Amino acid sequence: MDTTVNFEPGRATLALSGRFDFNAHRMFREASESAVNQPEVREIHLDLGRVSYIDSSALGMLLMLRDKARTAHKGVRIANCAGSVREVLEIANFNKLFSMA
Repeated sequence: MDTTVNFEPGRATLALSGRFDFNAHRMFREASESAVNQPEVREIHLDLGRVSYIDSSALGMLLMLRDKARTAHKGVRIANCAGSVREVLEIANFNKLFSMA
């Protein structure tokens, strides 16, 4: 998986591409922590538009990000997910846990 982090006023966007699975753990943690640790960031957007696969370990990573962001008083929004990635998120009821666009 590849991860790109872009910072804008008040927002960090993490654009992910490829397979979002256990092998992406370290890269995702580093990228998400860089966003959570920026004091000017109020919302973290996860752009999953180029993610081809997501598994249960990725769901756990998303929950850990949500908890860290909540502790830091930041929001998390999932964007651009489609196809099987969106199906997995909806089956796991992540559409009730996260703001999704």
